[in-house]
Amino acid sequence: MIMSRPQTPKPAKLVIGFFLREKDLVVPVVKALTEKFGPVDIVSPRLPFNFTTYYEPEMGKPLFRRMLAFERLIKQSALSEIKRITNDLELAYLKNGKRMVNLDPGYLLRERFVLATGKNYSHRIYIGQRIYADLTLIYTKGRFMKLPWTYPDYAEQNMLINLERVRNKYVIDLKQTYA
Repeated sequence: MIMSRPQTPKPAKLVIGFFLREKDLVVPVVKALTEKFGPVDIVSPRLPFNFTTYYEPEMGKPLFRRMLAFERLIKQSALSEIKRITNDLELAYLKNGKRMVNLDPGYLLRERFVLATGKNYSHRIYIGQRIYADLTLIYTKGRFMKLPWTYPDYAEQNMLINLERVRNKYVIDLKQTYA
């Protein structure tokens, strides 16, 4: 029998999605994120966010989404701290006690896409600092596949196309890192 041997995990591509109603906030939000996490190498086109009315009482409507992929690769273990930072940024954009922007940090590897959340659930793994990792998508048979719990906006075709672009860039980044 061959024993499993602990391995150093590969670095991950930091991806932060955000949605908001007020378009004027896009530039300051992106500026704040790049100040914290460095330059961005992929910005998604405007993605739809019409899959739920859950956020409308707090944020209004219509909402739209953008995704940023950052140049610098991160340690997978940094995800809980990154979520804490993005939570603080959300608080910086409160208006009358309501969020103006919702930030969804996560990371992408060749084989999966993981989001950070403060909410526990059966498929989420605790990663420290009161934060959980949500396995959102897996990459298999040459494409991202949704899971039974994948949020509808992350299973949407335009989102999957954008994440495929990010994955392709990540594969290039890995080759340069380990060349």
